[in-house]
Amino acid sequence: MSNIKKPLAMTILASSLSAALVATPTYASDTFYDALTGGKISFSARARYESVDQDNGLKDADALTLRTTFGYKTGSFHGFTGFVEFEDVSELGSDDYNSTTNGNGTYSVIADPDGTEVNQAYLGYQFGANEIKFGRQEIAFRGAPFHRFVGNVLWRQNHQSYDGVRLTSKALSDTKLEYAYIDEIHTIFGDDRNAGIIKDGDIDVEGHLLSAQYSGLPIGTLSAYAHLVDYKDAEAISNKIIGVRLNGAQAVTEDFKVIYTAEFAQQDDYKDGTQEDHDYILAEIGGKYKGWLAKLSHEVQEGDGTTSFKTRLGTNHAYQGWADQFLATPAQGLEDTYVTVVGNVLGAKLVMAYHDFETDEDSIDAGDEFDILLAKKFAKHYTVGLKYADYDAGDLAGKVDTEKFWVFGQVNF
Repeated sequence: MSNIKKPLAMTILASSLSAALVATPTYASDTFYDALTGGKISFSARARYESVDQDNGLKDADALTLRTTFGYKTGSFHGFTGFVEFEDVSELGSDDYNSTTNGNGTYSVIADPDGTEVNQAYLGYQFGANEIKFGRQEIAFRGAPFHRFVGNVLWRQNHQSYDGVRLTSKALSDTKLEYAYIDEIHTIFGDDRNAGIIKDGDIDVEGHLLSAQYSGLPIGTLSAYAHLVDYKDAEAISNKIIGVRLNGAQAVTEDFKVIYTAEFAQQDDYKDGTQEDHDYILAEIGGKYKGWLAKLSHEVQEGDGTTSFKTRLGTNHAYQGWADQFLATPAQGLEDTYVTVVGNVLGAKLVMAYHDFETDEDSIDAGDEFDILLAKKFAKHYTVGLKYADYDAGDLAGKVDTEKFWVFGQVNF
C-alpha cells in the first residue's frame, strides 16, 4: 500500500481544502458536491509541560510543546465519506530535552519531536452494519486507554497511525468483528527519526490484525484476537499474538458492582521470526461504588532472559507505570501487581495507582512506582490536568530512580 498512500492522501486533501470553511453537520446526500461541502471540521490543541528527573548522568529535561490537529470529514455520498487530519507538534520553549530527533542526547528523553504531517487520510464506505476504511488511520480495538496490543499512543503529542485497510462489521447480534491489513506504521517520532527499523519515522510491515467481541453473555464481554505482523526490515522480530479476554461487572447492590477481567495471550514467531513462545496473563478484580472504582490487577509478560513477550503496537504508556520504564519488556519478562483507584474530587477526575514490579525470570526486584492524575473537563470542550509519576528502581540492571511531572491543557471541537 505504500505506493498508493500518498496519492490517496493528496486526493482527499484537495477535496477537503475546497470545503474548509464549511462546518454544517454531516448528512447523507444524493449529490457529490453536497456531500463534499456538507461535512464537519474538527480541531484540537493540547499544550503540555513535561519534566523528567532521573538518577543517572543525563541532564534533567523540560519540554513545553503544543499539539494541534485540524481535520475535515465529508458528508456521505451513497455510503462513501472521506476524512483527512493534519497534525502539528511545535516546541514552545527551550529545547532542554531529548526529543529523539533534536540531537540533545545529554538530556533525558521526552519523545515529542516537532513536525507537521498528515496523521490520517482515508476513504470510508458504509454498507448496512458494515464499514470499510482505506488509507492512513488510527487503529485500536478497545476503548482508551486499554490499547494494550494495538493503539494510537494517544498520550504522546504525535499519535501513531497506520496505512492500511480496516473492515468493521456489526451485522451479527451483540457482536463486533474487525479486520485490518497494515503495511506501514507511522510512529510517534515524526519524519526525522532514522534508527533501527524506523526509516523517516515509519516502519514497513505486512500485518493482519483481527478482533472479535461478543457482548451477549450475562457475565460480560468475551473477546478474541490475533495479530500477525511481519517486520520487513527486521524479520527476526516478526511475531504473532493470539489471545482471549473476558471482562464484565455484576451488581451486588444498587450502588455497588464487582468488576473483573481475565485475559490470556501467547506470542510466537511468524514468517521468518525467531521469537520464542511467551505467554501474557492479566487478572483483575475490583469494585465500583457511587462513582468510585478500585481494583487489584496482576499482569505477567513472560521472559526467559533472552527474549520476552512484547507489545510493539500498543499504547504502552498506559501500562506498567507512567514513568515509562517498561515500554519494552525486559528480557527476563515482567510481573506487575498494581492497585488502581479512580474517582471524582470537586468535579475533577482523580486516578491513583501503585505498581510493584519484579521479573518473570529469576524474580528480580524491578522497583515500584506511584502515579497520580487530576484532570478536569469544563464547558464541554476544555480539559486541564496535572500528572505525576515516581519510579523507585530495584535491583534490575539499567533501571534508575525516575520522576516525571506534567501540566496540560486541551481543547477539542
